[in-house]
Parts: sequence; structure tokens; C-alpha cells
Amino acid sequence: MDLLSADWPAICRRIVAAQRPIFERAKTSEQRTVYEGIGEGGDRTLVIDRECEDVVFAELEKLADQGASFLAISEERGEVSFNSGGEHRVVIDPIDGSLNARRTIPSFAVSIGVSSGPSMADVEFGFVHDFGADDEFMARRGEGAQLNGDAVQVAPAEEPLEVVGIESAEPEWSLPALEALSGKVFRLRVVGAIAISAAYVAAGRLDAMLSLRSCRSVDAAAAQLIVREAGGSVSFGDGDLSAAMLDLESRYPMAAASSEAGLATVRSAQLAVTA
Repeated sequence: MDLLSADWPAICRRIVAAQRPIFERAKTSEQRTVYEGIGEGGDRTLVIDRECEDVVFAELEKLADQGASFLAISEERGEVSFNSGGEHRVVIDPIDGSLNARRTIPSFAVSIGVSSGPSMADVEFGFVHDFGADDEFMARRGEGAQLNGDAVQVAPAEEPLEVVGIESAEPEWSLPALEALSGKVFRLRVVGAIAISAAYVAAGRLDAMLSLRSCRSVDAAAAQLIVREAGGSVSFGDGDLSAAMLDLESRYPMAAASSEAGLATVRSAQLAVTA
């Protein structure tokens, strides 16, 4: 079985349906703040992280049983080879916005990207489900982007930018970025989940977004395709998409915008942080 020919929308929707009861069982912050070690991404692993990841891997194991060969890259388990591995990849963040999920802030998502090769440029399918709003963002390469089954496009280009999302917004990182955006942006929003913020750019809810700290491929692989298929622009630091590797070691500041001009505006704020 070829990985790319699988019915990924159906697979991802089964994953969402199986993850929902996990959050319904653990309704309070206290119930969700239970840890069990350190994940391969370097962060402490919540029990709900592991349970949500188990749901994803149960679906991946079914694909492997049908003969698909691929490498899974996930925040908790790291890189896991199925059958002979190969160039195809499935890049997973079981809960993007884990802090939101833990604190019961309703902005967290499952993010799944499917790739034919080792870089962001090779991602063929992207899926982000926002559990708080119950929104499904999806894109297949060359076929456009969708929100809950309807085609979406980025917002028309504006100067100054009306609404921009900021992620990884620790105060010490934020101050120089805010100064760089002064006079160029009307309002800022902090969602607390990179995949959701980027998907909001795709849907025209935000004009642009940026991460102030470098992010991992699991945070961005799916959403960056959704942005591009909606007509937007994406950057990972100074390199092009083919230089942004789909692994757990690489780190890069992500930015997305409805236009190249908007991307340059938010990239200037990223550069102010690293200057």
C-alpha cells in the first residue's frame, strides 16, 4: 500500500473521534496535569499527550499492517520506522497547544502532516483539528485548503496588517518583537498553538503569524501546507521550505502571512528577537 494513497481525511477524523473522550474524561486542569516522563522532543510528557499519541499510532499501525512503509515523527515517541521506512513521513503533534489543553483553555489541536520526502516542501497532506472551536482545517497539495469542508483563502493583503498572531510569547522574547511591529500592525492575538495560529492565517482570520522561538517540524508541518494551499506565504528562518527538515532535531522560527509583504513585516520582528 502506498502511504499517500490512503484515505487521510477519514483516518484523521477517526483520530479526532477517538481523542475526544480523553479530554472529556479529564475535564479539569488538575486531572490533565499528570506527567509520565520526558518525551523524545525534550518536554515533560503529560498522560493526555501519551494517550492522544497512542490513538494516532493505532491508526498508523493499521496502515503498516496493509503494507505501507514510512517514518513517523512524533513529539513524544520520536522517530518510529514502520516496515522498511523509506522517504515517506507522517509528522504528528498529538496535542499542539499542550499548555492550553492542560489549563483547559479551549485552543488546542491535533496536527498531522503526510510527506513524500524529508522537508516541509515535500508535505502532501495537512490536517489540523482545533478541539476548542471544533474546526477542521485540511489541505492536499495542489488542491487548495478547506475549513470544515469549505474552500478557504487568506485575507486580502493590507498595510498595516490588521490582526497578527504571536506564538512562543514569553515576555523576554516579546518585547523586541513588539517594538519591531509598532506602527505596522493594528492588533495582536496570542492563541497559544502554532498550528492553530497558522491555520487561522489560511482561513483569513489572521493576516499573519510568527513564532518568537524556534519551533519543531511537528508544530508546523501540517499547517504550513494549509497556509500555502490557501494562497499564503510561509518561511522557516532564512532558508526555503526544502531546507526545513522534518525531524525532531531541527528548529526554526516559523512565520506565515497572507502576502509576501506581510511575511516580510513579521519576519522583521523575528529578526529583532535574534539580533
